[in-house]
Amino acid sequence: MHSVETAAPSAPTWDPQQYLRHSGHRTRPFLDLLARIPHLPAQDRPARIADLGCGPGNVTVLLADRWADAHITGFDLSPDMLERAGKDWSGTTRGGGWIDFRPADAAHWTPTEPYDLIVSNAALQWVPNHPESFAAWIDGLRPGGTLAFQVPGNFTSPSHALLGQLCETPEWRARLGDQGRRFVHILDASDYLTRLTDLGCETDVWETTYCQLLQGEDPVLDWVKGTALRPVLTALGDDQEAVDAFLGQYRDLLREAYPPGPYGTVFPFRRIFAVARKSS
Repeated sequence: MHSVETAAPSAPTWDPQQYLRHSGHRTRPFLDLLARIPHLPAQDRPARIADLGCGPGNVTVLLADRWADAHITGFDLSPDMLERAGKDWSGTTRGGGWIDFRPADAAHWTPTEPYDLIVSNAALQWVPNHPESFAAWIDGLRPGGTLAFQVPGNFTSPSHALLGQLCETPEWRARLGDQGRRFVHILDASDYLTRLTDLGCETDVWETTYCQLLQGEDPVLDWVKGTALRPVLTALGDDQEAVDAFLGQYRDLLREAYPPGPYGTVFPFRRIFAVARKSS
């Protein structure tokens, strides 16, 4: 039996290198979101763009491909992510624009200047009160500006359900608490549509399930190490014996839920998208 001291909830510690191991699959939903964002109100000036929860900056830089001369700021709570993003992507873009990165908690961030686009990629699921911020974010947009985001919608899938169940077993309950179920505040697509339309926006909301073919040994475990497992790994800290024991149990559950096939391991992943354009 491992230590039964209850861990206080804390912000997850992020590992940019682990997160980027599946950067191809993680980038695809952002590209699909980007394709549905309408023209921005900036016509005779560079667009001003905010990326909330920018992570290591690998998708932030894709905004410069669409709006070449834009001033883009990525905001994130993780010092490790910001360090990686700043090292890899900050500075002048190929189109003459500019990218910089700043620390901010999306749970409390409000615009301090007018933006043409506020975008967030797979980050708001970590922010329990994010729907309550929509009004302030939209107020911070220029007329005709856009709020666009996508969030994972797979929290009832085996990968996440099994994680929550394991955290609640007698062996782990006292130590991990609800660390495996930190996503209950994601809304249904219809709820996002209603909330954003109520705020006067022309709103497009949709869902997509990506059937991802993952490669390697225990690829689903490797995937969740970069995202859903971060609160658990943070709570276990430097207790390597506990980390190994938990990962071994979780690995066995995932192997049964996601057996490998002849071409790899199929990992269905549902995403919820929203694009809300402020009236001009």
